[in-house]
Amino acid sequence: MPSRPPSLLLSKWHKMLNLPRQACPAWHRDRLLEEQIELQQAKGTIARLSEFSDIIFAISRAHSNGYLFDRQLPPLRANWHVYSYMFSKFTLRWSFYRTAAWLCRAPNVDGVREVINPAKDYKLAEVAGRHAD
Repeated sequence: MPSRPPSLLLSKWHKMLNLPRQACPAWHRDRLLEEQIELQQAKGTIARLSEFSDIIFAISRAHSNGYLFDRQLPPLRANWHVYSYMFSKFTLRWSFYRTAAWLCRAPNVDGVREVINPAKDYKLAEVAGRHAD
């Protein structure tokens, strides 16, 4: 049975992030599988919390793109700490890239909508390449 659509809060948050739509359901399934593997490999409470938030993000992003998975989103009330971590983590990343684009006087700051981990140099180069003149 497919999971229910995301809550109003998640919908509004994804609308604010305005990430590029991924047209292929397989893209979302691949991200979810990657995150599930990373959760299994995570050591420590914070690492597991982070990876679980990535799983919720992958599912909710798929929902916001119109794809429903068999996987239910965990209830917000029972997992408020995970959702809080997710909202903070991805909103801060999104803000980081938009601020960096503004500081670098990027020609299309409004078009910079990224949530990739900026702590990894190769990912920073990937994002910069997408937004170069």
